[in-house]
Amino acid sequence: MADVWKCSGLRWTDGAPVLVWSGGRRSVLDRGKKIAFGVVEGGVRRCVGARGHACPLGAVVTGRSTGARCEECGRLDRAHSVAADAVPDDPRTYHVYLAWFGPGMVKVGITAVERGEARLLEQGAVCFSWLGAGPLMAARRAEEMLRAASRVPDRIPYAAKRAVRAALPGTAAERAAEIAELHARATALAAWPESLERRPFRAVDHVRAFGLDAAPGAVGEVSELVAGGVAGGELVAAAGPDLHLDTGGRVVVLDTRLMSGWELIASPAGAPAPAGRGASVLTFPVREFPRADAAQDGLF
Repeated sequence: MADVWKCSGLRWTDGAPVLVWSGGRRSVLDRGKKIAFGVVEGGVRRCVGARGHACPLGAVVTGRSTGARCEECGRLDRAHSVAADAVPDDPRTYHVYLAWFGPGMVKVGITAVERGEARLLEQGAVCFSWLGAGPLMAARRAEEMLRAASRVPDRIPYAAKRAVRAALPGTAAERAAEIAELHARATALAAWPESLERRPFRAVDHVRAFGLDAAPGAVGEVSELVAGGVAGGELVAAAGPDLHLDTGGRVVVLDTRLMSGWELIASPAGAPAPAGRGASVLTFPVREFPRADAAQDGLF
């Protein structure tokens, strides 16, 4: 039997995407790389555990879950999360940032200064700017202030981010316009926390880092992995946890978080590669993106 691999997730290291596997193996994902893997026939997806600990139940989880955790392990993971305000005494300095994912999609967030841009790359932020820096609770207050004063969310669904990547504005200045305006308004607010140092506006654009400047637009996304399914294609872009794969003339987005919890094989025997496409094949379910020019044919 072929070697079985278990995916631990996609990390952005030194500005580049890297797939991490159990046991410490790593796969650097250069643009143009051929991606080919399958899910073990008859396999099931099991909970990945929490905080470095295996799930005590070895629970089976749904193929559509991006967290790949059972209810109990999910609760344990959130209990130690800065994002859930579970670590209020964290002594590190935090950045507050504004991130842009597409027209009308701006969010506010925080990340430890020591992490640099990694959090923004992990989220798939097309461009961003730092807003301020200071203690965790001051950063949290600034985040809440912006949500209340400017109605800026702290979360944007990944499905929404993916659906607009094929039609982003063509210049970095156009992509930065929304966060430039919001940055100016935010830093002028009277309720700005005293212990949070304002940061000047400086837009950082990730279009080239993601490979979106030269990649064909994606037409859909893998909705889940299934036992016995296979995927193969050329990596044309990567943004956040997403791989944009050319699967033989059409580009489909694969969220690598869907890979965790499955037993994977690198070269599935007998993969039904269509004639003339080499390793380009995809048998996992795909959810098509709605066409921007599609006419509505009914009320719903």
